[in-house]
Amino acid sequence: MAEVVVRYFAAAEEAAGRPEERLEVADATVGGLQAELVARYGDAMERVVRSGSFLVGGVVSRDPSRALTDTVDVLPPFAGG
Repeated sequence: MAEVVVRYFAAAEEAAGRPEERLEVADATVGGLQAELVARYGDAMERVVRSGSFLVGGVVSRDPSRALTDTVDVLPPFAGG
């Protein structure tokens, strides 16, 4: 079990209804956090985490096995070039 500050941006913030929160995550991996967020916030968050990414320890990741750090940013998919 890990306590993590989760910060949400753009569509992720809209899905969560807040800019950040502190969560207890049983499986302290990106995949565990994805599952927790979908369980809490439903379809809107599922769309974000399916196509978005996570900033973990200063590194953008989509790897579900990546270990979480104290703060994780949930980033929606970005368009542009």
